[in-house]
Amino acid sequence: METKFIHLILTLLLSISVTVRTDYVRPQPRKTLHFPWNPKPPSQPQQVHISLAGEKHMQISWVTDDKSAPSIVEYGTSPGIYTSSAEGDTTSYSYLFYSSGKIHHTVIGPLEHDTVYFYRCGGQGPEFQLKTPPAQFPVTFAVAGDLGQTGWTKSTLDHIDQCKYNIHLLPGDLSYADYMQHRWDTFGELVQPLASARPWMVTEGNHEKEKIPLFTDAFQSYNARWKMPFEESGSTSNLYYSFEVAGVHVIMLGSYTDYDELSDQYSWLKADLSKVDRRKTPWLVVLFHVPWYNSNNAHQGEGDGMMAAMEPLLYAAGVDLVLAGHVHAYERSKRVNNGKSDPCGAVHITIGDGGNREGLAAKFRKPQPEWSMFREASFGHGELKIVNSTHAFWSWHRNDDDEPVRSDQVWITSLISSGCLAEKNYESRKILLSP
Repeated sequence: METKFIHLILTLLLSISVTVRTDYVRPQPRKTLHFPWNPKPPSQPQQVHISLAGEKHMQISWVTDDKSAPSIVEYGTSPGIYTSSAEGDTTSYSYLFYSSGKIHHTVIGPLEHDTVYFYRCGGQGPEFQLKTPPAQFPVTFAVAGDLGQTGWTKSTLDHIDQCKYNIHLLPGDLSYADYMQHRWDTFGELVQPLASARPWMVTEGNHEKEKIPLFTDAFQSYNARWKMPFEESGSTSNLYYSFEVAGVHVIMLGSYTDYDELSDQYSWLKADLSKVDRRKTPWLVVLFHVPWYNSNNAHQGEGDGMMAAMEPLLYAAGVDLVLAGHVHAYERSKRVNNGKSDPCGAVHITIGDGGNREGLAAKFRKPQPEWSMFREASFGHGELKIVNSTHAFWSWHRNDDDEPVRSDQVWITSLISSGCLAEKNYESRKILLSP
């Protein structure tokens, strides 16, 4: 009897110890950041951010209150010594009672790969520095969606700042301005330390729409402030485009613009995929906002229409990885296609947990689908290191009491090296070749 009692006590203690080790207490929401009024000279550059703009070129974007400030960027490889300069375009917009500052977009280059450049906007103000991406592997992407402007956003950005990355990928929902246009300005100031130093490549989410029927068009603020290289990739819309870096072809799609087989986006995607040279860019990565594979209770089924239209294209082209946001939690799938595991499908990752004010989506469906490998409702960011033409290392870093904790990690083998593309018969690939 005594032996049984001792065994029972040990079993209970072991159960408690396992629970303590494995159960994670999710952090509480944090308040929206407060930005005190900090007046600056009207000609001083504000909200500086950069993005890729074609081969060996970078676009510098900033805002000034002075409508006559020049759109000139001076740059060079030594501090304070500017051996080159370029002049760009400007835009502005009005939104009900709000009028934006002068928004400048200037493309500089050609630039050398993997090189630090020092630059100044508008002929005055502080000096910034950027580093161009490498020409070949390895290349590292930081990934965080649904950012917003809360205390958790700040923690996420601080953790990304500790990462040695080349490009930031953002699958939608940037500022959470939600019609309050001054929140676009404070977001620009919040991300400037990171976004002025490494390219930020973004696509739109639902919080960028901001459409008021009869008064304002959808995505007016987003398109004016965050101009992406859509023209360079043959797109007619800032809401979808592609770019290449090192050996990776990245496609940014729009969940909130037409995507059916008769749409411009569908036609552009098919043409873009058909032009990808996998010998030059063995990795193919796609981003959009609304996830197609989602076992969270939040936003169930919202991506089904886009998935039905476009997943056959992605599968035929051999897309390796799909990154999405929208659901405020993290989830990683196996390679999947058509709703089930498929060794020649894409790995889907939902990473809409950057720190937004709406909080986490804490309820997942049970049982966990067979294609779902890891899921957790916590704030955090991801890091994707493409090591070479065959292998990439993905890790997700949870924000835990302001310390980054690596909670999920996996090695991913490219489809080009697995033989999947060679195995796909003509029937599966002819969709890319049809008119």
